[in-house]
Amino acid sequence: MSGRTFLGMPAFPDAARSALADTQLRSNLAHATATIRDKRAEAVGELDDWQELREAGRAVKERTLRHLDRYLLQLEERVTAAGGRVHWARDGEEASRIVADLVRGTGEREVVKVKSMATQEIGLNEALAEAGIAAYETDLAELIVQLGQDLPSHILVPAIHRNRAEIREIFLRAMGEYGAAAPAGLSDDPRELAEAARRHLREKFLRAKVAVCGANFLVAETGTAVVVESEGNGRMCLTLPETLISVVGIEKVVPTWQDLEVFLQLLPRSSTGERMNPYTSTWTGTAGGDGPRTFHLVLLDGGRTDTLADPVGRQALNCIRCSACLNVCPVYERVGGHAYGSVYPGPIGAILSPQLRGATSPVDRSLPYASSLCGACYEVCPVKINIPEVLVHLRARVVDGARRRRVPGLERAAMAVAGWVLSRPSRLAAVQRVGAVAGRLLGGRRGVRRLPGPLSAWTDARDAPLPAEESFRAWWRRTHS
Repeated sequence: MSGRTFLGMPAFPDAARSALADTQLRSNLAHATATIRDKRAEAVGELDDWQELREAGRAVKERTLRHLDRYLLQLEERVTAAGGRVHWARDGEEASRIVADLVRGTGEREVVKVKSMATQEIGLNEALAEAGIAAYETDLAELIVQLGQDLPSHILVPAIHRNRAEIREIFLRAMGEYGAAAPAGLSDDPRELAEAARRHLREKFLRAKVAVCGANFLVAETGTAVVVESEGNGRMCLTLPETLISVVGIEKVVPTWQDLEVFLQLLPRSSTGERMNPYTSTWTGTAGGDGPRTFHLVLLDGGRTDTLADPVGRQALNCIRCSACLNVCPVYERVGGHAYGSVYPGPIGAILSPQLRGATSPVDRSLPYASSLCGACYEVCPVKINIPEVLVHLRARVVDGARRRRVPGLERAAMAVAGWVLSRPSRLAAVQRVGAVAGRLLGGRRGVRRLPGPLSAWTDARDAPLPAEESFRAWWRRTHS
């Protein structure tokens, strides 16, 4: 993986086709996303003012982006006054170089890491390895991904594509190469797997002198960084090492603590389905005798300023990384995160990655089309990002950037036929009657499981619905004539 995209990744349609053929992957995803969806729905349903909270979150984010320059300067002033040091990075390469230089300056050659999308985005682990610095992930799911020499496939649960039997094999095979080995008789019981990970990581927590993290939020009025997590590993990384380096996108700023209150209600319910987050760590600069003695904040642009300049596309910067849109997306549920070729998969990745990286590669040009535009992502977004609107906007940009590209002949012919049918009510009615008869012949009472010929690709990952025996037009004529 590079700091910008997964090297060698094909465009989304090709990657998705390969993922659809993996029945174990589809089974893992269906089970995991359904579980998270149900838990989230129950937690959100407890609040009568959930829609008002969503609107408040959206309003705070929009206001922050309008005055982002002012809040960033305020943040720098407050962090510096509290004993921290702020570094500005134009892109991932510069951010990685800053972090590597800071680690080398301590004389250390290893760091422990808190789960961070920003450090994944810039390929920090790989950059540190090239500088001779070992980075150890401490989040359980990130640990699984690292030990398996894999790539994350979900914002909240990076190893969602693995089941517990696969995790057991990874621990037994690879854990000893990174530190304390897994017990020889390890089973796939979740408690035993968690205990093996705990023992493996404990020695790293106690030995590490430098930690690297991200931040979920940065409070401008006090210069406070905020990390929310569910396992407690973050608390260990944020308090035990002598030096703490935090890499954060510039869009993570919120103006005040009162604004932060809104997001601390939205995020846990929308991500993990919990009423409040199990571990919420906040720190402001440094304090003698309490926590790290040195704190560095690396503020990452990485395409965010360019995204901010787009009145429609800038909505993507409102994202608080809850992953709710992934868990309801029918496309993500069937193909997983790797098909998106980015650390940001699913609907949010389809609108964020092409803007941060620029829609120049085949992968990024294909991402705005990785959606059915069903709108489920917008309905669950806790800050009301209109993802379908941005997808359509980015599709237009892709088309405008490739005006000379010829439309495939089959697609052109299909659109011509559709236009001819829809131009006359009588033609549409005739096609509906033929469709109903054909559906009964093809599927009988069982429904159409697989379409014939070139249309079969559509049913590789879904059942084709059986056409209604009576169209709405015919029903209306029969009941209202």
